[in-house]
Amino acid sequence: MGTEKSNGFSKRGIPSEIPAEAHPLSEEPTEIASNINYHAQYSPHFSPLKFEPEQAFYATAESVRDRLIQQWNETYVHFHKNDPKQTYYLSMEYLQGRALTNAIGNLNIYDAYADALNKLGHQLEEIVEQEKDAALGNGGLGRLASCFLDSMATLNLPAWGYGLRYRYGLFKQRITKEGQEELAEDWLEDPKHMVSIEILQKFSPWEIVRHDVVFPVRFFGQVQVNPDGSRKWVGGEVIQALAYDVPIPGYKTKNTLSLRLWEAKASAGDVNLSQFNDGQYESALQLHSRAQQICAVLYPGDATEEGKLLRLKQQFFLCSASLQDIISRFKERKDGNGPRQWSEFPSKVAVQLNDTHPTLAIPELMRLLMDDEGLGWDEAWDVTTRTIAYTNHTVLPEALEKWSQPVMWKLLPRHMEIISEIDKRFVELIHSTRPDLEDKVDNIRILDNNPQKPVVRMANLCVVSSHTVNGVAQLHSDILKAELFSDYVSIWPTRFQNKTNGITPRRWLRFCSPELSSIITKWLKTDEWVTNLDLLANLRKFADDEDLQAEWASAKMANKERLAQYILQVTGVSIDPNSLFDIQVKRIHEYKRQLLNILGTIYRYKKLKEMSPEERSKTTPRTVMIGGKAFATYTNAKRIVKLVNDVGAVVNTDPEVNNYLKVVFVPNYNVSVAEMLIPGSELSQHISTAGMEASGTSNMKFALNGCLIIGTLDGANIEIREEIGEENFFLFGATADKVPQLRKDRENGLFKPDPRFEEAKQFIRSGAFGTYDYNPLLESLEGNSGYGHGDYFLVGHDFPSYMDALAKVDEAYNDKKKWLKMSILSTAGSGKFSSDRTIGQYAKEIWNTQQCPVP
Repeated sequence: MGTEKSNGFSKRGIPSEIPAEAHPLSEEPTEIASNINYHAQYSPHFSPLKFEPEQAFYATAESVRDRLIQQWNETYVHFHKNDPKQTYYLSMEYLQGRALTNAIGNLNIYDAYADALNKLGHQLEEIVEQEKDAALGNGGLGRLASCFLDSMATLNLPAWGYGLRYRYGLFKQRITKEGQEELAEDWLEDPKHMVSIEILQKFSPWEIVRHDVVFPVRFFGQVQVNPDGSRKWVGGEVIQALAYDVPIPGYKTKNTLSLRLWEAKASAGDVNLSQFNDGQYESALQLHSRAQQICAVLYPGDATEEGKLLRLKQQFFLCSASLQDIISRFKERKDGNGPRQWSEFPSKVAVQLNDTHPTLAIPELMRLLMDDEGLGWDEAWDVTTRTIAYTNHTVLPEALEKWSQPVMWKLLPRHMEIISEIDKRFVELIHSTRPDLEDKVDNIRILDNNPQKPVVRMANLCVVSSHTVNGVAQLHSDILKAELFSDYVSIWPTRFQNKTNGITPRRWLRFCSPELSSIITKWLKTDEWVTNLDLLANLRKFADDEDLQAEWASAKMANKERLAQYILQVTGVSIDPNSLFDIQVKRIHEYKRQLLNILGTIYRYKKLKEMSPEERSKTTPRTVMIGGKAFATYTNAKRIVKLVNDVGAVVNTDPEVNNYLKVVFVPNYNVSVAEMLIPGSELSQHISTAGMEASGTSNMKFALNGCLIIGTLDGANIEIREEIGEENFFLFGATADKVPQLRKDRENGLFKPDPRFEEAKQFIRSGAFGTYDYNPLLESLEGNSGYGHGDYFLVGHDFPSYMDALAKVDEAYNDKKKWLKMSILSTAGSGKFSSDRTIGQYAKEIWNTQQCPVP
């Protein structure tokens, strides 16, 4: 090949006996190594002289991608030929995590790739570490969407995911002395290799840009009424939506689905060349700059008018591009008698809205059907309502989106006409069929016409316009039916369902904890549990077996040691793998009550300080880890992050106590960090105020990995406790039905704080953790009412029962045999929480779609 040196290595340092030859579909390690070398030479992203881990990662990813592309093409040709009904999943977020381990695991070629990389002088583990997490999501909502895609592919269901290709995602979290700092997430660029021109050439090795899939998306403008009375949206500005596809392989199946991400572009025609040549560069490229803003970051701050417009633009951009794509695919198909009838659309298309963010799909589908395809209102409404289904993810009022009517009239004038008409017809329906609801119309209609602040209530629009509305855990769905949507339930009793969330057992056990997985496979004598998680129940009969317990303990210890190494590397804090690893990782939010956790830890520290050395030696050593991102403008959440770090700085350097307690804030929590933390965890905290967490899914991941839960009766905790046995769950706290009364009692001055709670707060105020002013945070727990006071999340009320539950944890942990049995039973009871079960239920009970496996 002319690149060899005399020592048997090419210029890149690749052994010369490995030729650079394409073997895109090979499963044989030597040929895979050649295929990787081929990509290193012929798909170059770097200078030709190196083959370091980073170059090896890109070449390896492209080698795997060859295989995925072939399966992908076969899958969509197969769907095209068989023409099944397809699901289109619309979500503002996807938290995909790293793709390499997942892809070679699902394709069942993990060992072959490990061998191939060895031949090239690299370790697979090191290469995997080069990949950045795709920053396309924030928390549970986005991770759920990614688990769902994995299950749709594994179950051979015909489906697409639709999202946005954010350039910087949410943000990268850095912890400084001041607390959390937000930096732009650089998942699409490599800062080590940045030169100025390359900033424009961002890419992920997994995505494929589809230059032939481009749709126009309009903003602003006005509505033109034609002589025949039809209406058309014209003028304003038009941005192009360009498709990038990311392959989603199923586990041990040929089916490979697509996550289609839209990027916003302006076209060459939008450059004002004469302005540019006059030196007016900014105004000449105005539309290019506005297009770039749309996919710059996830959830831009919406405190300003500009921020609100940008968020709305993002949501509409996703909905419009996706629906135009779906419609064009539907129109491509002909039946024997020529073009398809629009009445068939709902029998070929199911659209699922992941929360209220994609609500604009409803008026946009109506607009496309009426204005572009010429349907009348009744026909368009029939098609729309039979096509669209809505998943509600929250009862928190701030997360049930309400958009300003004036802002929407400005940005989307035609859609506001359609929404107003839907609202008007709904009000007429109530008048004519439900006079008993007359006095409630103002609360349940779509438009809130309050003259001070007129808004569109997106959740109401979803409920009125969808054929099915579902909650995501039994308790959450019951609360939706009994409280939030009770009036709609009386109008449409069959519209409401529950679909308890699930997680993919591939990423969340099989790949992230190989030691535990192989023990499970050995004892069950099959690896079929990976796609039939109910089989885990068969572990129950071995829960007391000493051999299984010994193997289980060694797998957990291997995961704890790996985690301890990671914590040392990212925080500099050394933690003891023999201590109890107690972890709470999730978005930082007052309702998730990280504050309760850190107050309990502060009380524990204070008591340890007061003990004699002999008394201390009898306590259970504990390492408390808390991680998660606080939204950039959420002041109290950021104070909580600061407090955890301040407590850690004191506790971890206190020689009297630091053998018995460590406190670590784990920075920049994301999927890859979770894949390290969850298998290494022994106790996990899911301690939200009851009735506020719709489901939670990290609770399922921890339970699946044999981690015990301390938690309230909230979200899916209730179902997890039912499945694993209440004796294997550390329960505390008020129940959801008592919360409203407890808040009323508080307002009436009836709350008596526990002395331990007062002691923990006082200890912070004493300056024990530095000079930062924590009064505003502590005051939110004090007083009886008023904004930012009155302990709305019942931290004070639940504190005593939380401390009692923590004492039970210590006691159980000291009995190693008992703890291991509980851990095994936790995994054994997790079968229900597979996203395969969840998605099977969506397919059957909401979408009416069938499996369509590639032969």
